[in-house]
Amino acid sequence: MSSLLQGVNLYLIGMMGSGKTTVGRLLAKHLGYGFVDTDDVIVQAAGKSINQLFAESGEAAFRQLESDVLAQVCAFTKLTIATGGGIVMCQENWSYLHHGLIVWLDAPLELLYSRLQEDTTRPLLQDVDPQGKLRSLLEQRQSLYSQADLHITISAEETPEDIATRVIAAIPSVLKKTVSH
Repeated sequence: MSSLLQGVNLYLIGMMGSGKTTVGRLLAKHLGYGFVDTDDVIVQAAGKSINQLFAESGEAAFRQLESDVLAQVCAFTKLTIATGGGIVMCQENWSYLHHGLIVWLDAPLELLYSRLQEDTTRPLLQDVDPQGKLRSLLEQRQSLYSQADLHITISAEETPEDIATRVIAAIPSVLKKTVSH
């Protein structure tokens, strides 16, 4: 499989709670790739949590950092990259994402909410109606997520390993075969 990908990066997009980090680590292991979580890189670079960045500098400053990190990461090959859920909102980021294969992990709203309801590290969910906020974010982003090369709809019954296996099985369907003479 990694020879089929020829070192092309895999970018995982989707809502917070869809499993991009967990599935991304498994995919990297299966492919013999490195793994990068853009949120982790931002936290390391800034020396602050994402909550702190949002509180001190606002979402726009966070999104700019996110774009800067993505620009740097896309210069490398053989990586599986878990991106932040809102990375698709900035048009500039698509030029970076298109350097690789974009995989949308699409989880239903109820599953996302059940995974995130106890999570206090998500600044966009610090809302009086976190489920409503999640729904509104999904509605804003859905048409952008749908531009991914691969659309993997996930269910609550699937393990991260199941999802990683499905992604790997689907990759050949979107790769152009190289013609050998």
